[in-house]
Amino acid sequence: MRQLSTDELRRAFLDFFESRGHKVVQSDMLVPKDDPTVLFTSAGMNQFKEQFLGKNITFKRATTCQKCLRTDDLDKVGKTSSHHTFFEMLGNFSFGDYFKEEAIAWAWEFMTKVLEVPPERLWVSVYKDDAEAYKVWLDKIKIPKDKIVQLGEKDNFWPSEAPSNGPNGPCGPCSEIFYDQGKEYGCGEPACGPSCGCGRFVEVWNLVFTQFERFGENKLTALPSRNIDTGMGLERMSAVMQGVYTNFEVDIFRPVIDEIAKQAGGSRGPALSAIADHARAVLFAICDGVLPSNEERGYVVRKLIRKASWHARQLGIEEPFLYKLIPILAKAYASPYPELLQRRENVSRIILSEEEKFAQTLVLGQAMIDELFAELESQKKKLVPGELIFKLYDTYGFPVELTSLIAKERGYELDIAGYESLMAQQKERAKQKSAILQGVVFAGSSSSELAQAQAKTEFLGYDADSCKARVTGIFKDEKPCGVIGEKEAGIVILDKSVFYAESGGQAADRGELANEDARASVLDVKYFGSAIAHYVEVNSGKLRVGDEVTASLDLQRRQDLMRNHTATHLLQRALREVLGEHVQQAGSLVDQEKLRFDFTHFAALDERALNRVEEIVNEKILRNDKVLTNEMPAQEAIKSGAMALFGEKYGQTVRVVRAGESMELCGGTHARTTGEIGLFKIISEGSVQSGVRRIEAQTGRWACKKVKEDTEMLKELAASLRCAPGETLEALERLIEKAKSLEKGITNAAAKKFEQSLDSLLSRAKDLRGVSVIVERFDGAGDDLLRRNIDLLRQRVKSGIFVFGSKVDERAIFICGVTDDLAKRAVRAGDLVNRIAAIAGGSGGGRPQLAKGGAKDAALLDEALSRAMDIIKKQLESV
Repeated sequence: MRQLSTDELRRAFLDFFESRGHKVVQSDMLVPKDDPTVLFTSAGMNQFKEQFLGKNITFKRATTCQKCLRTDDLDKVGKTSSHHTFFEMLGNFSFGDYFKEEAIAWAWEFMTKVLEVPPERLWVSVYKDDAEAYKVWLDKIKIPKDKIVQLGEKDNFWPSEAPSNGPNGPCGPCSEIFYDQGKEYGCGEPACGPSCGCGRFVEVWNLVFTQFERFGENKLTALPSRNIDTGMGLERMSAVMQGVYTNFEVDIFRPVIDEIAKQAGGSRGPALSAIADHARAVLFAICDGVLPSNEERGYVVRKLIRKASWHARQLGIEEPFLYKLIPILAKAYASPYPELLQRRENVSRIILSEEEKFAQTLVLGQAMIDELFAELESQKKKLVPGELIFKLYDTYGFPVELTSLIAKERGYELDIAGYESLMAQQKERAKQKSAILQGVVFAGSSSSELAQAQAKTEFLGYDADSCKARVTGIFKDEKPCGVIGEKEAGIVILDKSVFYAESGGQAADRGELANEDARASVLDVKYFGSAIAHYVEVNSGKLRVGDEVTASLDLQRRQDLMRNHTATHLLQRALREVLGEHVQQAGSLVDQEKLRFDFTHFAALDERALNRVEEIVNEKILRNDKVLTNEMPAQEAIKSGAMALFGEKYGQTVRVVRAGESMELCGGTHARTTGEIGLFKIISEGSVQSGVRRIEAQTGRWACKKVKEDTEMLKELAASLRCAPGETLEALERLIEKAKSLEKGITNAAAKKFEQSLDSLLSRAKDLRGVSVIVERFDGAGDDLLRRNIDLLRQRVKSGIFVFGSKVDERAIFICGVTDDLAKRAVRAGDLVNRIAAIAGGSGGGRPQLAKGGAKDAALLDEALSRAMDIIKKQLESV
């Protein structure tokens, strides 16, 4: 048997099937672009759904190494030898071309001839009613009869149990190839075989024969076009080729497992495998554009980071360290996925930020959990109510998975049904809140008859701003009709159009459709399949199907859009020059007045960096380079250095836009030269989420307008300060110093007054278990004054807890102080102030001895302060 690295095995598989007429298709992204039915790409066939349905067949044979992510078996990861969240699936596919005999023969040839796996080590399984596959294995391949196992629909049909349990749709029997690791790895039973779960037999390849369509229970009809869909787990096969028992011992995992063991003081075990798996999954997910969040895909990434961090803590690794594994993993995958190396620093920063947030969540949540279990213990209850699980998650961000782990460690059960019910209610509320009002023609519902129309529009808008066109369809209230009259709104389909439909972040064109009988304003433009839908309002006359019209753009709007779009390309190039090659586009909006550009970066841009970026863009504008566009094969474009948008799936042929050093795949409209942009002005920079920043900017006439407004504002400010515009900064600095001096005087006077009333305040202190507790409200007092007051108390009191609240500009401020003796006993000011501020709808945190909290609305300030004493009492009782 050949000794192959994982990279060599991947290449050998693709080369083998390419030599047999298969097109090597690049792995799809982990986020399927046009498939809302799944969160992540979970199988090699996902990107070929259309081909399996007989559509868009430009090649009949394909082979891939597909990136996949599944979380169905998350709890098994690390505990078994072969379960993963992220994995690579090797596959070969036939769309109505070859079938069982060729698929089986090539699989056997690859295994025994290319990989040189000893045939005596291989077993196969077939569906019990699939005589055709059984005959091929027995008569053509000459597999011994006792090594062909016939199994039922649960094991050897796809989808599993489809004939009896569904779903309806394409399905078929499958045949699996197993590698026998040897009797020493098995259960020792005489009947031990591939269907045994002892671990001796490793399923390495599944050949699916899609030959039926299910219409009901056990109602299967033969498909007119039969397909082949196979999947070989790369990690599983690597383990076989490298002679190791678990996938986590193969070459791509070894360096990262060794690093985790080093950090964990040399310990080994399932937790190390789980951490390595989750780190790899997070790396690939973030690089494919999925960032940690509390929604859908982002929540999966956040959950994986938190589970890995929790496993690390169980190994004694308290500090963030998951981010340190990213460069190791990126290096291991540098050959097939070089983009991981380019983005490793940004991904590391994102993960570090998430680990730090999780550490804070644990500190705050742990205190709440301790209080919760103490209360349940006093009530002699062993079931954690669903509403408390939900509160821990919703209010404090404490994952239900970790609540479950901690509960099990302490002998408690969770009311998961109650928790899930509350989560469902929350999702429904969010859905209702975000729902768009229906019945508006401009909503563009994809479920309408419009979406079903098989119309096609030729786009001429790259080279023209008006054209003659024929009306091929009219829709009113998204229902087809023959005519639309004055003051009516509707959708018009043309055979030709110069209007750019909203796409790729660029807003749609506007303009007019007109002929001798009618004039209609085009207010929006969208794509529906191959048709361009013009959302119009008729100003005069009537438009009819078959009419010839002149389609004319609002030229000023189109020029504004082109300036802004071309500027986004120059901006991305400038950001990469200033910040580094890790910068990637993470989203954009090209509107008439401004552009918005989201990009991957781990820190805010300081004034110097922003000025330099703006300067570089304007330098490129002044050079007046020609903006060149041409179409070419996608792979050729990527090889030539054209940048593609992460998460975007491109066709065989792409449009490449070159502006100076910038070269990107882009279907938008652009200026003819960079000089047409005129002026580029950054108006804001900020954070979107962890690892993603946003710049907003203006160009052309809008940038000039912004500069004029800023100049007028500067003149008005100078007049108010009674100085020349050039002296404004110095005048402001003098004014600020004067204000600081006055504020200091007021603070000192207030502090002196507080010091004089200190004895009176101490006399009102409550004694709780030998601790002096003071809770007071001081309206108008800011952070600094409250801190100074607490410092004075800490000097006078040997053992005490102090909570001060204040209303400032309708906001509530809380400052909590704890003496050193209590901080050593795990009574932390940060925990207390967070729980007190939460009552007012806020949050807080800080050092064990001194911490701050706040809430946007001071309406519940008194309520929070009145309940502070109970919170402190419970905390003291628990230590």
